[in-house]
Amino acid sequence: MHGLLMLNELAVEVQRKAIKDIHLAVYPPVGDVRISAPLWMSEERIRLFALAKLEWIRKQRQSIQAQERETPREFLSQETHFVWGHRYLLRLDERHAAPGVSLGHSTLTLHIRPGSDSVKMQEILEAWYRQLLREAALPQLVRWQKILGLPPVTLRVRRMKTRWGTCSPTRYNVLLNTELAKKPLECLEYIIV
Repeated sequence: MHGLLMLNELAVEVQRKAIKDIHLAVYPPVGDVRISAPLWMSEERIRLFALAKLEWIRKQRQSIQAQERETPREFLSQETHFVWGHRYLLRLDERHAAPGVSLGHSTLTLHIRPGSDSVKMQEILEAWYRQLLREAALPQLVRWQKILGLPPVTLRVRRMKTRWGTCSPTRYNVLLNTELAKKPLECLEYIIV
């Protein structure tokens, strides 16, 4: 069950769920506010909870809105892309060969077939980021698996909207967000641990 709660000028999405406690979250990129509340909780109690947290909500929204965000990628030459926390300028290389990506000192070259559109370029780059992340994550995963005395862990990599990674401790599965390949390597180790 979903609803909208208005707090002065602020719209708060309310989701009622079969949960025990009330939860409040503020989401990027603009600071959308969401409350998950137990099914039994009255609307008045939810409103009082939100009002009590209003100052915290405002601070979180200001913080989120002040953060530098990547603009949507258009795949134009000289566009900025990140790899392991470093900035690279995109260079497009059209050729009649298998597509791929190569990394130079300050450039990220996207090798594409003539006439490739931005959707195809995105697919090529995403596949490269997935492979790059997998290659960097596997040794880290094995290292920490030995340190923590865990059995072999299965690694999966895919793009996620709201999480850097997840794990299923009972099944020994780790899922990492492809976007981690754009962040400094220290972030990868932090998420793995």
